[in-house]
This record gives sequence, C-alpha cells and structure tokens, in this order.
Amino acid sequence: MKDNKITKLLPLLIAVIGVIGIILFARVISAGEQVETDVAVQNSVVSPLVSFSYYLLVIVVIVSVILSLLGLFKNPAALKKTLIGLAVLGVLLAISYFTASDAAVYDAQGTMLKDGAAGSVSKWVGAGITYSLILGAVGFFFFVFDLLKGLIKS
Repeated sequence: MKDNKITKLLPLLIAVIGVIGIILFARVISAGEQVETDVAVQNSVVSPLVSFSYYLLVIVVIVSVILSLLGLFKNPAALKKTLIGLAVLGVLLAISYFTASDAAVYDAQGTMLKDGAAGSVSKWVGAGITYSLILGAVGFFFFVFDLLKGLIKS
C-alpha cells in the first residue's frame, strides 16, 4: 500500500480528536455535582461535549458514505448488485404500502377516527409494520436455508 499524506496525517488527526475529547470530558468531571443541578454549568460544560460528539458523528457519517459510494463506482459489479438489492427493497416497500390498511385508526382517547381523518401517517405505519414482517420472513427463510445447507454438507 502506498503511503500518502492522508495516511501519515491520520494518526495525528486521531490523537487531536482524542485529546479534545479528553479535555471536554475532564471539564465535565471537574464540574462535579453541579452538573446535575445547575443549568448554567450544564450549558457551559456538557453542551460543548455533546456538540463536539454530534459534529464528529456527522463528519464520520459523511466520510463513510462518500468513501462507500466511491468504492461502488470503482467496482461496477458491486454497483450492479447494490442497485438490484435496492430495487428489490423498493418493490417490497411498494407491496407493503399498497397492502397496508388505513381504515381502523384510533386516536389517543381510543375512539376510532373517521375515514381519511388519520391521513397518510396511518398508512405508512401499517406499511412499515408489513415491510418489517416481510423482511423478517425473508431473513428467517435464508437463515433456515443456510442452516439446512450446512447440515447437509457436514
């Protein structure tokens, strides 16, 4: 593997992120019991740690997605398999949506809402439940199939 500037700077970047995290965590620890009771201390000590963690998570997700997409575009066979998999998931979602019912929906008091009063949210909730059931059944089928195939081979 070729050494480039990124691989040489990566340990330094990791060390800087770690030191910043340690400093922010030490500030929370040094605040002691006041963190639990004083809102001003919470805002001045805990908020920077939470913000740092949030932005670090966002950056890691963006970099991961970009590198995954670059890897897919460099490998056309993997891109084709991925697109086929996404198309199958889309078809299953469409089947789930069109088979979902939005007829009997109850509000927080337990009374049934009239036709159309629930809106599309009810239909999407039903579709999500059906979609989960379909994916669970497919996963269970492949699990049992792989188990039986392993038993037959051994």
